[in-house]
Amino acid sequence: MKSTGIIRPIDRMGRVVIPKEIRRHLHVENDIDSFEIYMEGDFVVLKKYEPTCIFCGNLGESVEMNGHTVCNKCIERLRKKAAEEQGE
Repeated sequence: MKSTGIIRPIDRMGRVVIPKEIRRHLHVENDIDSFEIYMEGDFVVLKKYEPTCIFCGNLGESVEMNGHTVCNKCIERLRKKAAEEQGE
């Protein structure tokens, strides 16, 4: 893991400001993007959140459905499956 040499304090609410240089490097836009938080041993890891399809993990074109991301390919597969089951 590469150190940036940047140290940030934690405020009373438990928040840490992510430096602008890091947000710019990750192409993170304020009030638009989010971070996923992981634990690896004693480390807290932040990763830019990129929603993926709940079925196949694809990052392609997708829609939000009942709080889940579903890609267009899987939507088409679901339509075909539903049509097959109705035809039975």
